[in-house]
Amino acid sequence: MPPHAQPQARCSNPSREGARVSYMGQQPLTIATIFERLRTVYGDNAVVDALPSGTTRTTYRELAHRVLRLVTVLQDLGVQPGDRIGSFANNSSRHLELYYAVPLAGAVLHMVNIRLHDDQLEHVVTDAGDILLFADGDLADRLSTLQLPSVRKVLTLGEDVEELIAQAAPCTELPVLTEDMPAGMCHTSGTTGMPKAVVYTHRSTYLHAMAACMVDALALSESERVLPVVPLFHACGWGLPYAAPFTGAELVLVGSDTSPANLARVINEEQVTWAAGVPTIWTGLLPLAGTLPSLKTLGVGGSATPKPLMEAYDELGITILQIWGMTETSPVACTSRPRRRHHGLSPEELLDVRVKTGTIFAGLEARIVDLDGDELPWDGESVGELECRGPWVATRYWGAAAASTFHDGWLRTGDMARMDSDGYFTIVDRSKDLVKSGGEWISSVELEGACLAHPAIREAAVVGVPSLKWDERPVVVAAVSAPVTLNELHAFLSGRVAKWWLPDALVVVEEVAKTSVGKYDKKVLRSQLAEMVLP
Repeated sequence: MPPHAQPQARCSNPSREGARVSYMGQQPLTIATIFERLRTVYGDNAVVDALPSGTTRTTYRELAHRVLRLVTVLQDLGVQPGDRIGSFANNSSRHLELYYAVPLAGAVLHMVNIRLHDDQLEHVVTDAGDILLFADGDLADRLSTLQLPSVRKVLTLGEDVEELIAQAAPCTELPVLTEDMPAGMCHTSGTTGMPKAVVYTHRSTYLHAMAACMVDALALSESERVLPVVPLFHACGWGLPYAAPFTGAELVLVGSDTSPANLARVINEEQVTWAAGVPTIWTGLLPLAGTLPSLKTLGVGGSATPKPLMEAYDELGITILQIWGMTETSPVACTSRPRRRHHGLSPEELLDVRVKTGTIFAGLEARIVDLDGDELPWDGESVGELECRGPWVATRYWGAAAASTFHDGWLRTGDMARMDSDGYFTIVDRSKDLVKSGGEWISSVELEGACLAHPAIREAAVVGVPSLKWDERPVVVAAVSAPVTLNELHAFLSGRVAKWWLPDALVVVEEVAKTSVGKYDKKVLRSQLAEMVLP
């Protein structure tokens, strides 16, 4: 029986008085507390806008003053507690201000993914019922052609907002906030069907920020200068807009230009020490990474980190920290850090540990279950669907969408995983991405990682294609830097994966299709290979 399934100890003979009286303070856990710490304790620390238009620095104290003026602006615009306010913007301090001003006004910040298709944009804004949209000036025109019946006004994060802030006095009496009030909203990336909305409360946001800063989690501190390459509109910017200021870590924001050359320039000029993004970002930066002496840690999530990429950065003295989470988990819920039992392993053995998924954050629970929902043993071998629950894990979506994703307080993640006896787990694949060949499962994630070790393969996605004999067989869709044949790939993979895992076809493309958040878009890849049938 897994440790967390054991009976819980109970206090014996609690006094009646003790059962009724609280012995500790009851201050609510809200974003206002994070904001107050940002404004006072870390007021001299800064957020840097390293944008294409130029670089500016704003102290947290100055940012807080603007936030309080923006609260007044929202109130003057008729915003009421519970109203949804959309942001449609790239990473900047102006976007960051909304992360604080909107929930401090009692409203809900809805971070809208600017990379969605028009029909998806219309769906998510209408689904949320956004009454206002704040947009970057160069993005506002796109909204003008959409059908957004709930939106009363679109304001540009530039001329419109600056004029309103200049006329507004700082709010001196914020609305009373409670822990269970909604504070933020993000829609899932919509890889299957239309995006679904996850609502974050003040309490869940506060607790997630605290957990993310722990040493065994992201280990943020005032000594770090943090560059979120992950967009602030994706999964609450991985929680960094709250977690970094909570510890006084400075934020460096690069706007829309996330090209390797611009990232390298900003990292050097601003002495960035800690950065976060999906693997494809760091694959592109790798040729320039040797010129970045300040950079020490890369938080990598969104998809599994290829082992060769982690190895290459290790050689440069830059540590890749594997991160796992979902929009539904606020989103960061796990990091892969070597545990006590891993002490004494060789560097090669430690690398094999670090490419695994890791351990769920303190405060959350995780388990694996079979198709019937029965819990599987933590034996490092059994594979089942990963489920998790906790105070910053969703228990339902906004509205009535996809109720089957949740049961008895547990989130069905859709990830298939193995769990070690001490809770260190490894995600082997998304349930829908496993390839079933002759009744046996092939992990697309593990096969992709093996393919990416080939020196000529830049990107590799594995999908299952119908087979007359085997039900399904794996096909590799790859972007390459030099010609590679299927036979050459087979020779390279021999000894790295089981013989029956060897792919039946290699499709070379200019670039592997990706979702709006940088993951391989297997829905598109399956569509592109829809007419392929293997023997």
